[in-house]
Amino acid sequence: MLKAIIIDSNAISRGLLNTVLTEGGYEVVAQSHVAHMGFVMMQKHKPQLVCIAREQMEDGENIVEQIREQLPKTIIFLVSGAIDAPTFQAALARGVQGFIVKPFKADAVLKTIRNTVIATIKKQQGQDG
Repeated sequence: MLKAIIIDSNAISRGLLNTVLTEGGYEVVAQSHVAHMGFVMMQKHKPQLVCIAREQMEDGENIVEQIREQLPKTIIFLVSGAIDAPTFQAALARGVQGFIVKPFKADAVLKTIRNTVIATIKKQQGQDG
């Protein structure tokens, strides 16, 4: 079972995403409303997935870069109500691998996560082999 951490300042969004992930077979090991605390929890739990809201990613803490440095195999998903092309490109450049759009549709979220995990594993195997 893959472990996940959710970082989102909106408690309702955290709760909904927690439900989707848990019912989809993921273990949500921690949740936070701020990037710094989420990162502390990531170091403790070593999750395979982290879902981070756009506001937390853009709060100046360089959370994505910290995750890339400390937990390079963790798959990062940007969670946002709107993802335009510049945001998409900037997030990819920083190391985000997947995108989850609000409002959540459980099947779409789970499909996005599954496809991103598979693509990331294939990419890592290609680099290792």
